[in-house]
Amino acid sequence: MKRILFLVLFNMVFLVADGQVKVRFELLDMPKATEVKPAYFVAGNFNSWSPNDANSQLVKTTGSYVLEKSLPLGNYEFKITRGDWSKVESASSGQAIANRSFTLKKDTLIRLNVAAWADAFKKEAPQSTATTNVHLLDSAFEMPQLHNKRSIWIYLPPSYAKSKQKYPVLYMHDGQNVFDQSTAGFGEWGVDEILDSLIAKGAQEYIVVAVANGGSERLKEYNLYDSQYGKGKGKAYVAFLAETLKPYIDQHYRTLRDSKHTAIAGSSMGGLISMYAMAAYPNVYGKAGIFSPAFWLGKAIETDIKNAGVALKGHQVYLVAGALEGTMMTRDMESVYQVLLGTEKEQLLKAGKDVKLVEKADGKHREWFWRREFPAFYEFIAN
Repeated sequence: MKRILFLVLFNMVFLVADGQVKVRFELLDMPKATEVKPAYFVAGNFNSWSPNDANSQLVKTTGSYVLEKSLPLGNYEFKITRGDWSKVESASSGQAIANRSFTLKKDTLIRLNVAAWADAFKKEAPQSTATTNVHLLDSAFEMPQLHNKRSIWIYLPPSYAKSKQKYPVLYMHDGQNVFDQSTAGFGEWGVDEILDSLIAKGAQEYIVVAVANGGSERLKEYNLYDSQYGKGKGKAYVAFLAETLKPYIDQHYRTLRDSKHTAIAGSSMGGLISMYAMAAYPNVYGKAGIFSPAFWLGKAIETDIKNAGVALKGHQVYLVAGALEGTMMTRDMESVYQVLLGTEKEQLLKAGKDVKLVEKADGKHREWFWRREFPAFYEFIAN
């Protein structure tokens, strides 16, 4: 049974409406799965890497599994899963493979084979890479607004234990990926190592609070608006952050509680929800890091920013994305940037000083990119 990936691109005569063209995935061959009736999904940067997105499930046909989608022109990456990242495709040796990628310029057919599944191989438990400054605050922190519980980690600056000073706080989403390789599904940001290094060189010290995502609930919890992924729970999530978690952190740790010393940051859907958190709670968050934001899934964010209006004056927003994430990503980010600047008459935020737009030619929708760009964001808010 051949397990070789091959791509066949073909051009068909279709009118391309609104910059969107068709892509057809055909999964031709794969190893036997452990499930009696396995389900196969395409997880990529076009659906925020959801491993079990019902709208990206391959449907069985004669001789293959098929998925057809209409997507904007641009660059895309993806992998095949069986509904969970523990069941993602792998090399025949069991080693992780690089993301599959394609550039969508016209109607495209992608035929592929899966060599093996990651869960078919025994793996050693990954070693923790978190530094001694990182602690598990709670493995089941109550989230009354969402009727749920969540793991939360906290980074305390090197001087915290030996001082009596108060510190600014940065809140981050997708906490599994912030500090520790052993909990990260796609690689860690390494925020603890980055801060240890920057602080040793004289940078301002921050407390960092990292909230784990809700797995299958992530696309709903990080979205304010209803979408093809379900009813948005973003308002409840940001209410939890501002009205439950922050008061707890302020009560139990020595923090600078005002908005000028409170930041929020995240990537992809985490970028979208971070921007909304600032717009909804401008008196809580004075600084935001918006990495590769999924604004395409929440275009109404621009209206929310406009509604916040003058309440955002003096706030700081750092926007960053990569050209390889697709023209839609950078286009939507540039649009939000203009809204943040405001009209010439109102001048909400000042370019460069209050709001910064960064686009990197080699940037991809991956943790290594966000890790690389994090120090520049930190320098922006710490100064």
